Amino acid sequence: MAYENKNFGERNNESLFSKRIKAGKRRTYFFDVRSTRGNDFFITITESKKRFDDNGYDRHKMFLYKEDFNKFLAALTETINYVKTDLMPDFDFDAFNHDQENEEGGMPVAVTSEIAEVEGVEAPMASATAEDNSASVDDWKI
Repeated sequence: MAYENKNFGERNNESLFSKRIKAGKRRTYFFDVRSTRGNDFFITITESKKRFDDNGYDRHKMFLYKEDFNKFLAALTETINYVKTDLMPDFDFDAFNHDQENEEGGMPVAVTSEIAEVEGVEAPMASATAEDNSASVDDWKI
């Protein structure tokens, strides 16, 4: 699902790292780390939705700069926790992760990694296919 781009110096503003999250049949989210000309780093978050008429994709992009990382993460975590605990405490949020289960049939890879990052524990490694590792927003044609 995630990959590092070893050839990042060859193209201007190419993704150094990318994480893809498939969300349903039509939506995909991309989290990409990019660099500036001044060797600084930022994150782009892209939502890509397949058009109903099957004529390409609509993309919406958000830029997140390093000085806002902690504020963004805190606000996102607080918002998600509010929905999970206050608005929908009985809802099984893990029920939708069935399409991302690892090969051993265990906990979904994406969920395991997210829990590990939030709780500060080490996530088990999962194998990813070449198809999962090769897709980034830069590869998409409009």
